Amino acid sequence: MSDMYPHYLPSLSERDAIADALYRTTIGCDHNDTELFNSAWAGEDVSFEIHNDNKIVMSGLSDIRKNLFELVGPMDTTHNTTTVRVNLKDGADIATLTAVSTAQHCPPGMGRDPTGPKYTTGGEYSVDLIKDDSGVWRIKKLVLRIVWTQGDPSVIQPKSEAASK
Repeated sequence: MSDMYPHYLPSLSERDAIADALYRTTIGCDHNDTELFNSAWAGEDVSFEIHNDNKIVMSGLSDIRKNLFELVGPMDTTHNTTTVRVNLKDGADIATLTAVSTAQHCPPGMGRDPTGPKYTTGGEYSVDLIKDDSGVWRIKKLVLRIVWTQGDPSVIQPKSEAASK
């Protein structure tokens, strides 16, 4: 665990701790930090959906790591999350969150190359979370609805898929 990106921040309010689960996911991707990414999820019984032109559903943390993290993690990326709204009833151990995201994706090592391929997405997150037995908020289900895109979509396609097109 990095001192710069600890898995848990003890001084957060309840609402900030809920939002931090989403932040751990995106920072984990941006820094290719598997442990930080994993710390955001509620075990193996989780799901991640991407709603774009079609719907992609990843079930289980292993599937999410294989089809999302292992593709995006090594890239030069930034995920900017804003307009975070948390819905939590007093004393509850479940919560929901919505947020807006802009994400820039570049092949590994090409992020600073102004002529390198890039793919930017703008979207909205809807997140279902649970508080675990140790009091840490974790993602149970994350849905990303892509609103707009710009650039070269082949940047985020698995190599085997991009080669077949």
